[in-house]
Amino acid sequence: MNFDRRNFLQLMGGTALAATGARTGWAADEPLRVGSILSVTGPAAFLGEDMKAGLQLAVDEINAAGGIGGRKVAWTFYDAESQTQKAISATRRLISQDKVELILSGGNMSGIALAMAPMAESASIPFISSEGALAIVTPVAERKFVFKSTVDDEDVLERIADYFAKKNIKKVALIADTSGFGQGAVTQMKKVGPRRNLDLIYESFDPADTDMMPQLTRIRDSGAEAIICWTVTPAGVVFLKQAQQLGLDSRTLIHSYGFVSSHYMNLAGDAAKSVLLASLKFPVGEQLPDSDPLKVGILRLFRSYQERFNHAASLYAAESYDAAMLAKEALNKVGGDVTKLPQGMEQIKNFAGMSGVFNFSPERHSGLSKKDIVLINWRDGRFNLADYE
Repeated sequence: MNFDRRNFLQLMGGTALAATGARTGWAADEPLRVGSILSVTGPAAFLGEDMKAGLQLAVDEINAAGGIGGRKVAWTFYDAESQTQKAISATRRLISQDKVELILSGGNMSGIALAMAPMAESASIPFISSEGALAIVTPVAERKFVFKSTVDDEDVLERIADYFAKKNIKKVALIADTSGFGQGAVTQMKKVGPRRNLDLIYESFDPADTDMMPQLTRIRDSGAEAIICWTVTPAGVVFLKQAQQLGLDSRTLIHSYGFVSSHYMNLAGDAAKSVLLASLKFPVGEQLPDSDPLKVGILRLFRSYQERFNHAASLYAAESYDAAMLAKEALNKVGGDVTKLPQGMEQIKNFAGMSGVFNFSPERHSGLSKKDIVLINWRDGRFNLADYE
């Protein structure tokens, strides 16, 4: 659903949004106005609900600890309904009417975040996206106010290529949807593939497709040893089921981090047992070695999220939670001055979040790396660690 102002005030325990539109000269008792665009209806709704919950939990924890620089966070969001145009209108409203000082998360879809990024940049409002496409934050010279709390496609593909090298896999098919997320992966694979001496085959599908038999038949006949699917939509379930029907489950099947969802795995049923997923570490936090710097924090979030929402936290919730906590860390580095938040973000080093260990710089506005990626599978109704480096 889309929260109106009354719902928001109830959620935040009566915290009022400041009426002033000024972005400078704030008082310590003036709330920090933070806005988010999330898709809590439409095809990406279940992802958006998880991201909303992650942000709710982070904001509540920040406020319970006294806020940032003495300022409590006043947070609101609008529902993009999984539609880019609605997200553009809502972003315009956040900037021009709500006078937000910071934007967290970009509609839980890369295509939406790609549309929001230049709007935030033009308004000089910091935007920390929880979406995947590298183009959200590049080129950095044109994205000085835009950062990302999840991993880059290029790093994920490099990690997958490491796995292929272990298994001596050379011929690879990438089947990606036509969204910004899917095509971003195609762009990066055209860099990674030649670098790693992979023989590549490309196929595409519409995010709403319910039949991939023609594409999968061509892939089968090509002799590809491994198939990577890149989507965050239910079409990824179609991929798994039809790949199984064609006997492709005997080959190496890999989904990206965008498909790490128990909801999707349950929809895929028996076909889910054949897939590996290139994921951030959060879904398998309990299985990480005790030496992993993320484990303690992940287990804490598992508990607090379960207590608050009465269901398990997903990777999407972790990514949006990280966006809020990165903003807090950055603001603490610059004395709480939100106009200097980009400089604070660029100073963050070795920050152990829920998704990975974050390192930003003036040249890099994506904080994660290949080291934050693991390969996981789905067995016995849960995600399991399959390949850890």
